Amino acid sequence: MTSEPQQKFSSTPAGSVLWMTAQKWFSRLSGLLTVVILARLLAPADFGLVAIALSIIPFLTLLSDLGFSTYLVQAQNPTPEHFSTAFWYSCIAGTILSFGLGLLGYPLQMFLEVKDVVPILWGLAPVVLFAALGSVPNAMLRRRMRFDLIARQAMLSGVIGQIVAITLALSGFGVWALVAQTLIAQLTGTVMIWIAARWVPSSAFHFGEFRRMAVFGFNVVAVEFTAMARASAENTIVAATLGLNGLGYLNVAQRLIQVAQDLTVTAITPVSTVVFSQLRVDRKRIASAYDMAQAVAYALVTPIMVFIAVCAPLLVPVIFGPQWQPSIGAAQGFAIAGIMTIGAALDHGLLYGLGKPGTWFIYAVIIDGLTVAVTFVTVAHGLEAVAIGFIFVALVATMMRWPLVTSQIDVTRGQLAGQFSRVILLAGATGVAGYIAFDAAADHAPLVRLVIAGCAISLCWLASVYFLFPAALTEGKRLLQKVLDRIRPAAVVADR
Repeated sequence: MTSEPQQKFSSTPAGSVLWMTAQKWFSRLSGLLTVVILARLLAPADFGLVAIALSIIPFLTLLSDLGFSTYLVQAQNPTPEHFSTAFWYSCIAGTILSFGLGLLGYPLQMFLEVKDVVPILWGLAPVVLFAALGSVPNAMLRRRMRFDLIARQAMLSGVIGQIVAITLALSGFGVWALVAQTLIAQLTGTVMIWIAARWVPSSAFHFGEFRRMAVFGFNVVAVEFTAMARASAENTIVAATLGLNGLGYLNVAQRLIQVAQDLTVTAITPVSTVVFSQLRVDRKRIASAYDMAQAVAYALVTPIMVFIAVCAPLLVPVIFGPQWQPSIGAAQGFAIAGIMTIGAALDHGLLYGLGKPGTWFIYAVIIDGLTVAVTFVTVAHGLEAVAIGFIFVALVATMMRWPLVTSQIDVTRGQLAGQFSRVILLAGATGVAGYIAFDAAADHAPLVRLVIAGCAISLCWLASVYFLFPAALTEGKRLLQKVLDRIRPAAVVADR
């Protein structure tokens, strides 16, 4: 009797975002605990060997999918031929690329002059195939808005992999504990995805559908490769100018912001892609859904980024250690820019959901190219200048997306500008409150000072959201009520 409401809530956009966010939090925390344990049992070289393969695998899994899963998620009326064609491509490509990963170990071992690279890459090679085999069933669950199943399976498979890794490390298997963790987690996740999808592929392979999906998928893959190329170019520029130490300081600042984004807005893109694809025949409904999602995303993430920007002088050394002081200015700049880029995740999902990955690719090329150019110009003046340059790029990118959005749904640039202006006011108000509290608590212990600043930001945020984003506050209350309604019946049953 109680399972039906849970099922309905889990399949809503809000429920899906909650599940995916919960999965991110769980994965981050459990992964951190596992690393802490394994770091005491394994040598640094073990982590380095596996890191070589793990840096290559994302490229290969991207090619084995070729954007077909995204196509299937946003397609209006995909046929069985679409799914079977995508599956057989992924199966063949995954097999070939898995062998390619194993063979790549030979030149890498000679180039790096490090032993054991070849067996490690052969040991991890099946990961590419396992990921490829699960891409189509995963797309099916995403189409059905079963992100609750996806999240639960990801959490369970991650825990199983971590248990295996710790067990093998305690048994003296060394680096193979890390290999087994990745293999078992991916294999377990793929098996559970197949069981949940309840789908059996046919033998059909439609070349016409393959070509159509490949045109769409090319843009999806191109966007990802453009982002990878931009990151590589930025790292090269910073390392060449500021040295490896400078690059390390930059990466720590970026990692702090990335963790904050992973635990908040990362779930928006996969969920919004499905939602917008289902609503795209009704421009008014999709505009209403977009406006609400934008308000909620801005209201949710802004205080977190403000907290990082205000408290970075204390937050960075507390988390990473005092040796990372040079990362503080960069972290503050990236946090400010992070407020302005919140909408990018939503707009990404919007254009993909509307079947416009090519439009997003053009935007990505322009913005990523601008990012590299600005980094090249500012890096000589230090990391803080690089971060300030990124704020400029984030502002330009935000305004560039406005005409992209207005050309697709029934909103005006004035509405988007108004929404963004309210975000700036929200960030400014909470930032001032947080800074005053942070400065006033200078004589307190570091953790107490962070708590005081966080409370000031939270209280100011709550008051400001009431006036600036009342719809987001109403949606938050409605969502909280649904969660409570779901918990209460379970609590009653447990008491009985």
